[in-house]
Amino acid sequence: MNRFSHMRESRMHVATCFALLVCALAGGAAAAQQYPSRPIRLVVPFAPGGSADFVARLLASRLFDTSGFQVIVDNRGGGSGMIGNELVARSAPDGHTITIGTLGPFAVNQSLFAKMPYDPVRDFAPVSLTGAASHILVAHPSVPAKSVKEMIALARTRPGQLTFASSGIGNATHLTGELFKYLAKVDMVHVPYKGGGPAMADLVGGQVAFSFASMPSALPHVRSGRLRAIAVSSGKRSPAIPELQTVAESGLPGFASEDWQGILAPAKTPAETVVRLNAELQRVLALSDVKEKLITAGFEARTSTPDAFAELMEAERVKWARVVAEAKIRAE
Repeated sequence: MNRFSHMRESRMHVATCFALLVCALAGGAAAAQQYPSRPIRLVVPFAPGGSADFVARLLASRLFDTSGFQVIVDNRGGGSGMIGNELVARSAPDGHTITIGTLGPFAVNQSLFAKMPYDPVRDFAPVSLTGAASHILVAHPSVPAKSVKEMIALARTRPGQLTFASSGIGNATHLTGELFKYLAKVDMVHVPYKGGGPAMADLVGGQVAFSFASMPSALPHVRSGRLRAIAVSSGKRSPAIPELQTVAESGLPGFASEDWQGILAPAKTPAETVVRLNAELQRVLALSDVKEKLITAGFEARTSTPDAFAELMEAERVKWARVVAEAKIRAE
């Protein structure tokens, strides 16, 4: 073979490789544009009827309306949220199986449990924050305290006597109460219940003194006068009850606790798929009717970049690990 023939053959080889590369890139772009290619399964790692289930079903409905995405909500409760999340962690990383992530499974369980069936950092790709809910500090009317300052003063004069209810050991209502104890340096008795309903019934009945309860469960009793609202737990006032001060405003600077939610996919989900899903979620959560429905349920719609959501979860893991260690909380 002469030198010119060799050069011509080399050019043909390069051209062929370039053509194959272009086809591969075009195929990848086409695949990204086609996402989703089948219904998306949105796993809710809790039983139907809770706040995560409500948010998931609202998002599923409106994603179909705005983007044509068919989203099927799949409740996989149990194991403090770990059963459903393990299913997602082990799913194909193609964006067709996702989970609604919450405070407990993604920021607290690592500190509560000696072993988890997945790693909440390594095994998931954050997509976007979807919202956050403040808890509301409520007291039985018989409690002689109408502000956070008064409650702290009362707890200090009665160490080990004031009781606070939660809907279970290690959940957000419990941890928020423990954070209050830790920052206020007071000794109060935690009374755990098997769910928010029983906890609220005993609070209204006067068997316990106060609780950092969920907005939907507490507000009807506040409005009827059966409970006294003292403050909200978030860093800023809640749109569900904007006239009520935050705990930080009303006597305990630096206090902030929210029950946030967001969407996560399995690790190694393609970046373009995460970006597409993030954009569609941002579009839905900007809709006025979606915002209004979330506020009615005690949630404030929020979105974020995937990186910002990852940073939030890491900060929350560090924060709650300290509270869990200080309170010596162990999973049952």
